[in-house]
Amino acid sequence: MKLHGLSWKSVLHAILLGFLILTIPAAALAETSIKMSYNGPPTAEDNAVHVFATHFKEIVEKDTNGTVTIELYPNSQLGNEQQRMEQVMTDPMINVASFGGMETVFPEIFATNVPFLFDNYKAAHIFFDSSPVMAKLRKEFRERTGIQLLEVIEEGGFIAFTCTKPIRSPKDFNGLKFRAMDASQVAMYEAFGATGTPIPWTEVYLALKTGVADGQMNPPTYIIIGSLFEVQTHLTLANVQYSDQFLLANNAMMEKLSEKERSAVLAAAKKANQLTREFVESQVESRINFLQEKGMQVYRPTPEEMKAFKDLSTPSYIAWLSKQINREWIDQSIADAQRANDKVK
Repeated sequence: MKLHGLSWKSVLHAILLGFLILTIPAAALAETSIKMSYNGPPTAEDNAVHVFATHFKEIVEKDTNGTVTIELYPNSQLGNEQQRMEQVMTDPMINVASFGGMETVFPEIFATNVPFLFDNYKAAHIFFDSSPVMAKLRKEFRERTGIQLLEVIEEGGFIAFTCTKPIRSPKDFNGLKFRAMDASQVAMYEAFGATGTPIPWTEVYLALKTGVADGQMNPPTYIIIGSLFEVQTHLTLANVQYSDQFLLANNAMMEKLSEKERSAVLAAAKKANQLTREFVESQVESRINFLQEKGMQVYRPTPEEMKAFKDLSTPSYIAWLSKQINREWIDQSIADAQRANDKVK
């Protein structure tokens, strides 16, 4: 028998399908797709942030049963640092920002980048994961920008100097020109007697090749990514600063997730960060060896030489930063870092 051209069988199927749809929880039907933007290529061997991003995506999608998916946009596909920072303030997305990206909206974060702040990786982990000053910085950042700072991602180890000449003490900087990532590095170089000039990462290789700059500083990973070993002859492992970037999420987006999804995203960020730290730290010595094989002369400063670098750079950095932010942020960061260093001695 047919009803207005439809068989009873077809009608029955339609009724059953409608019943099934109505009985499926709304949360199971909903899917949230989140864009995640970051610097650098989509290759693990070249980019620790990509290592983090792939772990994060995999864990989030697995632990939410696919109700939250992560779309990866490496190589700054969604814009430069400043553009992406503006986007994450207003759009439902995740962004990984460097200090350069954070500089204009939250200079207080530079209190965590005082030269020679950490004795080793474990101390840095304790500081960024659980220090009182980081809790305060996260709260202040969220209130000011509408962005949550979820994790501090380890992106390549500690920062080293490279140059066309040997660098063993601050006096070796005298008269040289160094590429600076930001104003904080300019202040540091000037304390050593060098000239610091801000140069975008995309122009660093050419600047070093043509002599616009004599040197720069970065962790070994970035020296390899940028092929800087082709235009630099000396590597000084001064462990100047912990190399990190910041995992940022739009606050309104996070609040719209279900409690279960939000918890899964936060837990995934922590797990991905742990895995990335293990990867980065396992690769440091092999990367240094690679640079040595490429012809760079590697130097590890003595404790006395390290102290000389610290004694000049730290006061200069603090003097510069004290003009930008409340000195209390700096003092608390130094105190919390010292407590972290003491815990792992």
